[in-house]
Amino acid sequence: MNHILPDYFVSEATWFYLSLLLSLAVFFRFDRIMSLRNLDLLLLLSISPGLLIVGDRPILGNIWLFVGTGLLVIRMSVDCFFQRRPRGEQNLNSFGMAFLCISIFAFLVVRVFTEKPAPETIQTVRQADSLLSMQDVTVDQDKKIPEAGPTARLLTAPVVPFSTAVVKGTTSVTSPETSLDHSTLAARIMSILAHAFVVVGLIIMGKVHFADIQLGLAMALLYLLLPCTAYDVSKTNHVLPAALLVWAFVTYQKPVLSGIFMGLACGAMFFPVFLLPLWASFYWKNGLKRFVLSGGVVGVILLGSLILTSVDHYSFTQQTIGSIDWSVLKFEGGQKIPGFWSTYDSAYRIPVFVGFLLLIACLTIWPRRKNLGHLMSHTTAIIIATLLWYPQQGSVYLLWYLPMLLMVVFRPRLFHPFQKLEVDRNQLGNEKPASRFQDSVNIVRHSSQ
Repeated sequence: MNHILPDYFVSEATWFYLSLLLSLAVFFRFDRIMSLRNLDLLLLLSISPGLLIVGDRPILGNIWLFVGTGLLVIRMSVDCFFQRRPRGEQNLNSFGMAFLCISIFAFLVVRVFTEKPAPETIQTVRQADSLLSMQDVTVDQDKKIPEAGPTARLLTAPVVPFSTAVVKGTTSVTSPETSLDHSTLAARIMSILAHAFVVVGLIIMGKVHFADIQLGLAMALLYLLLPCTAYDVSKTNHVLPAALLVWAFVTYQKPVLSGIFMGLACGAMFFPVFLLPLWASFYWKNGLKRFVLSGGVVGVILLGSLILTSVDHYSFTQQTIGSIDWSVLKFEGGQKIPGFWSTYDSAYRIPVFVGFLLLIACLTIWPRRKNLGHLMSHTTAIIIATLLWYPQQGSVYLLWYLPMLLMVVFRPRLFHPFQKLEVDRNQLGNEKPASRFQDSVNIVRHSSQ
């Protein structure tokens, strides 16, 4: 990469300052200081300093992130009460935002190829290689590295042969000492694909469901601009579940596709499992069976991938039940892992976890009839609330919820007093809406039936 950008290096602090200025210049509404958009933007930007502080002063940084995470939970939980959501134009047109998206994504690609991939991503690539060769992976498991779910290795499997072929091709023209390891190349490719999956999903979400491609570009641009994206750009295992959840929202009108993406997200990491009651209540009498059936099929496929890398019953058990860190649910071991709860007794996490369960129950039951706006804000609130009790550096994992949070921040008003009018499904499917109002009726079609 030195041949493309010689001596290119941007420190984390420099990236924060540059992204802060660009974010304010593009998204802050200077003509309307007291607006919901400005409040959300300031909340997002206020969390980033915690990521810088946590490296030098862990206690202060973790407290900063914990408080910011709590404020975001409150903000997402009360989002449905903000009925007035006036359209707010960005301070840059669509062509300018598209140019910035491409440019910043290119710089992130350079960062991926110039820094060492995360150890957990390398481990996922090796497990995917074992899946292709049908070898047992329980012997080589490193318990010190957090293990991702079977979705990560299943989606990484197609990338492994490609990276192997590329490495073999480069080795023939270069010396073996300077050749690239195929695991490292596959990990970098997966990191780029995961972020690209998020960016494309946000753009489609704005164009299809928000009836404005400018909103999609704005969400994608802010996702790329925020420092947390650059800091954890190579942590594919944290980006992948969020990317799958974004596409679950993109396809929410088709319960089969939405169930597939939700099933894959649950197989990538543990926290999407807490979203299942909410999504079940959203579909309920209108697509619940298709949603559950498609998610169940995905679960069977993921279990089948584990069987291929298991030589016996013990090996299969170790890859499923044995790979779960049960100390998280037992509220033990928090002091041994860096994070907010490292300085406090694990018993204090119990009331936080109880409040988390009550939050899930409340957001699942109320309101009884949910539209897309309720689903987005409640989903984001549950994911963010997970970080409050999770002991393994919980509040640091901003990429778990960042794409969904941006969808809530930029979404227009998805509720309309005339949404109870009967809308012809065939007419909405065959004719192009003639106005933004008809597009908004299309958005709330699920709750109007």
